[in-house]
Amino acid sequence: MARKPAEAPRELLLLKLLPNLVSIMALCAGLTAIRYAIGGNVTMAVFLIGAAAVLDGLDGRLARMLKSESAIGAELDSLCDFVNFGVTPALVLYLWDLQNEARLGWIACLVYAVCCMLRLARFNVGSRNPVEAAEKTVFIGVPSPAGALLVMSPIYLAFTSDDALHLPPLLVAAWMVGIGVLMISRVRTPSLKRIKIAADHARYALVASVVFVAALMTYPWITLLVACLTYLAGVLLLAVGSLRKSQADQDRPEAG
Repeated sequence: MARKPAEAPRELLLLKLLPNLVSIMALCAGLTAIRYAIGGNVTMAVFLIGAAAVLDGLDGRLARMLKSESAIGAELDSLCDFVNFGVTPALVLYLWDLQNEARLGWIACLVYAVCCMLRLARFNVGSRNPVEAAEKTVFIGVPSPAGALLVMSPIYLAFTSDDALHLPPLLVAAWMVGIGVLMISRVRTPSLKRIKIAADHARYALVASVVFVAALMTYPWITLLVACLTYLAGVLLLAVGSLRKSQADQDRPEAG
């Protein structure tokens, strides 16, 4: 009986591995942030978490541009996000300020990390469900990269004020729990990638981006603090708008 010819090995363009490589680079940045935090270099740890957030925003776009989206890539991205934005910020804050309140501080770290895990799990399930369309226009709950940058706000505040506004460990722990709750909440939060502007205003957006990057490089701590406060203001505005809309719907008389 004649044997069937062996199938040719499946080939893959090396360029299509680039999104997964970016995800792995983000993971390496997050893990290296822990190393610097252990050594006491919190500044470098915060910058590496920020770099991981930037890389996290690139890998999905690269996958769509190269048409190399895959189930493995999605899982890899989610696992890296949990380490970079759930585990790493919690450990950085613990090593920076919570060791004096070791028990309560560690509980806050655990709560934050678990909330991040639940947030990512909910997003993954919703992205596979075509009925869940809300996160295509706005996010439901604070996304994990934004949560990581928000939860480190006490560090920005302390470094901006030369440690004059160094929050007590109990307040830092409470802040961590609060951000964790925001991540798993049903509060609608801004999705920057869905913001649209008029084509005529594109040049102003580019100039604003340059100003933001220049400010971030020149005055990193105050820029990060202002960015976090602006983001929280956007969350509050969306929450107020949703509340007013729901009240208007309740007050509207039913069509008889």
